[in-house]
Amino acid sequence: MTCLLQAPYAQNSSRSRGFGAKLPNLPPQNLTVATTGASGSLFLKHFLLAVERDPRIQTVNFIASDSALRVMAEELGLRGRSNLASQILGKASRKIHQQSNDDIGANIASGSYPADAMVVIPCSVGTLARIANGIASHLIERAADVCLKEKRPLVLCVRETPLNKIHIRNMYRAADAGATVFPLIPTFYNRPASLDAMAREFVNRVLAHLGLPQSKAYRWKG
Repeated sequence: MTCLLQAPYAQNSSRSRGFGAKLPNLPPQNLTVATTGASGSLFLKHFLLAVERDPRIQTVNFIASDSALRVMAEELGLRGRSNLASQILGKASRKIHQQSNDDIGANIASGSYPADAMVVIPCSVGTLARIANGIASHLIERAADVCLKEKRPLVLCVRETPLNKIHIRNMYRAADAGATVFPLIPTFYNRPASLDAMAREFVNRVLAHLGLPQSKAYRWKG
């Protein structure tokens, strides 16, 4: 078992990632968060809760695909297309800005916009396939493509099982292009007492990986 005492990106060196990428800001201040049509909206909920309360993060651009809207309706009881973050947080947020997945001209569609990193949570294998093969007809895939071309961290929390060879090839292609494939697999050695605790700990690991360690994260002591 490994302990995330030092986040891989915290070194801010090309060697730390192996393909020349680095964070524009450490810790990252401007995040893009996307959610797609895979089960696991609870993990998105706790990711948004965590970034909302983390003072190091100043701006979050949030995108939900059409399929994600259906999943969130089923799993979180959310309704409609707007104010999704407010529904999840239970209050309005000044830092989380929702973007339309149809708006290919949004700020995060350009490499000149200073996004520091992007997380897709959960990431469907359909979204994975489009990112891995450079098909950017919607904002989520375009924002991911921008991260890859600008050598910014892109974390794909892939959710699917079992995996066929197409899924595995696409994970390889995405990783080879510079993305981090971070499967939505929770830990159990910390003995989570609830589904919320399980989701929170997974989110803690993703944030630590981005150079945003959380003070309440579980640390394996051996």
